[in-house]
Amino acid sequence: MNDTPKIAVLDSYTLNPGDLSWDGIESLGNCEIYDRTSPGDVLDRSAGAEIILTNKTVLDSSIIEQLPDLKYIGVMATGYNVVDTEAAAGCGVIVTNVPEYATTSVAQMVFSLLLELSFQVGYHSETVRGGRWASSIDFSYHDKPLVELDGLTMGIIGYGRIGRATAKLAQAFGMKVLVNNKQSTTDDPGITFTGLDELFAESDVVSLHCPLTPMSEEIVNTESLGRMKKTAFLINTGRGPLINEHDLAEALNNGEIAGAGVDVLSTEPPAADNPLLTAANCVITPHYAWATKAARARLMNTLVGNVKAFLSNEPVNTVNSIV
Repeated sequence: MNDTPKIAVLDSYTLNPGDLSWDGIESLGNCEIYDRTSPGDVLDRSAGAEIILTNKTVLDSSIIEQLPDLKYIGVMATGYNVVDTEAAAGCGVIVTNVPEYATTSVAQMVFSLLLELSFQVGYHSETVRGGRWASSIDFSYHDKPLVELDGLTMGIIGYGRIGRATAKLAQAFGMKVLVNNKQSTTDDPGITFTGLDELFAESDVVSLHCPLTPMSEEIVNTESLGRMKKTAFLINTGRGPLINEHDLAEALNNGEIAGAGVDVLSTEPPAADNPLLTAANCVITPHYAWATKAARARLMNTLVGNVKAFLSNEPVNTVNSIV
């Protein structure tokens, strides 16, 4: 490794649109920072780099194998599916990620979506701005059902850091909490562990926090939606492919559940014909639950720490093993 290694940051803009500093990374080597990198530019911009930092720019085996100088890939996110970690290991390239940084922000987003569904704030605000209240003969009005959360049941699928943080917020709202484990693995008070079928059937709100695996892909589908209450809400701040979007759109349009709030979709950005874009009572936000300045600052700090640790031959947050 050179004393001043070449560092290529392939897609910096999402992490830092201008309100953070790259000084910590720039102090560690000869740094070239790109807002975005198209697939056709990856090889050219990565040539000679010993360290590559990426968020969503794909580094597959065909790319990695053509970069003989590469020693380290730092993923600027928790999910690292954009990197072929096995190919990297085969080439002696360490891959790291940034866990934990967005736990609080994502849990907050769960309730941002849920509160919008339960009180329809955006809709009613628009009617007021359109003159509806000013011309009303009554002092108050509401066009859609308003739902009080106290006493309702939240079912949480996936009980890692974000699932636990969401459970605490749910309890603060007076909600009961179900988690999809057969047996308790924690001493958290007030948590009831149950099977997945029971969770879908008994919950007034189902919130998805499990990792995307072959077992969890499309865990929300016609069958599981059919178990839910007609008054229930579905929230997804995890991964888009956890939901069969056609099945969810059909359930929403047919009134089989009351509403959904999603910050993630199966393909991002979505295709214009994604069925959820026109589904009834579906709140969609552009995968930004992680993007508060506080969360991004934590991400940046950990990213710098990851690179420093690698340069000290004591890598942390590694997601592959070098033989």
